[in-house]
Order: sequence, then structure tokens, then C-alpha cells
Amino acid sequence: MSLQVSDTEILEKFQNERTRNEAFNLLLKKYQQKIYWHVRRMVVNHDDADDLVQDVFVKVWKNLPGFRNDAQLYTWMYRIATNECITFLNKKKQKNNIPLDDVSYELAESLADSTYFNGDKVQMKLQQALLTLPEKQRLVFNMKYFDDMKYEEISEVLGTSVGALKASFHLAVKKIEHYLTSKD
Repeated sequence: MSLQVSDTEILEKFQNERTRNEAFNLLLKKYQQKIYWHVRRMVVNHDDADDLVQDVFVKVWKNLPGFRNDAQLYTWMYRIATNECITFLNKKKQKNNIPLDDVSYELAESLADSTYFNGDKVQMKLQQALLTLPEKQRLVFNMKYFDDMKYEEISEVLGTSVGALKASFHLAVKKIEHYLTSKD
């Protein structure tokens, strides 16, 4: 088990040409799994999530030299990952010329067939409930519930006020509760 390296240390190493690759490897070790699950919960399919995570880290690599310390490193990376997910889902919707509700249905179907998602029945139902939520509510719920992020951090990622995020989370919880109790 490696020692947890601070973001400041990673950024300092990244500034130095000789330690840049080492810094990026530390960044991957520290955040790759968190980013993967954030993306996976949005796009459901493992292969799509894998591809998107690679795209996210390519963007991180390209944009890290211009990173300003006015945001936390992981909220900045979550913002990149979130934008990649939204772009991906919108392209999927346009490519198939279908409403987003149908994309959610398609994702729910792939969830049921997934060999990578072997959660129990309750987990499966929760994931299916999440797919019935509008994109923004799903993002807020995922970040708050699964990633245990504070509203202030989610606000940085999504560029939305804390009040609006609390309202979105509350609505998401109500809809999920309704879904779980009405689908028995």
C-alpha cells in the first residue's frame, strides 16, 4: 500500500520536466478508480466508461500545465469527467436520434446484462432508479451519495449554487424512494 501523496506534491512534481511522468502516475493511482466509478455510474457500460476515463486523463494531462490552484485538483478532474459524460450521453442521444428517456432505458437494459455489474438485487434496483432521474439530479445524487462529496465541492464541479444542489438531491432522493417502493 503506497503512502497517500498530496495534490500539492503531485502538482509540484508535474511542474518539473524530469518528474512529470512520475507525477502523472501518482495522479492516476490516486484518482483513476474514483473517476472510473463516477463515469461508470453515469454511462453504465464498462467499456464506455473505460474509454471515457482514458479521454478524461488525456485531457487532464494536456490541461494540467494550465491548472490554477483556485480549485481543488479532484473537483477540477470531476468537472472534466462530468463534461465528458454529458457530451457522450448527448452524442449517443443524437446518434440514435432518440429522446434521453430512451437512452436511460437503453442504459438500464445494458445494466441488467452487464457481467461487470454484479451487485445484489437492491443495488441493481438502485441503479435502475438512478437511470430514471434527469441527468443533473443523477449527477448530484451520485456525487453526494456515492462519492461523499460536500455540496460546496459539487457546486465547484457543476457550477450550480449550493441551494439548487440541495433541492436537486432532495428531489432525487424522493424519486428514488418512490421508484423503489412502487416497483415491488
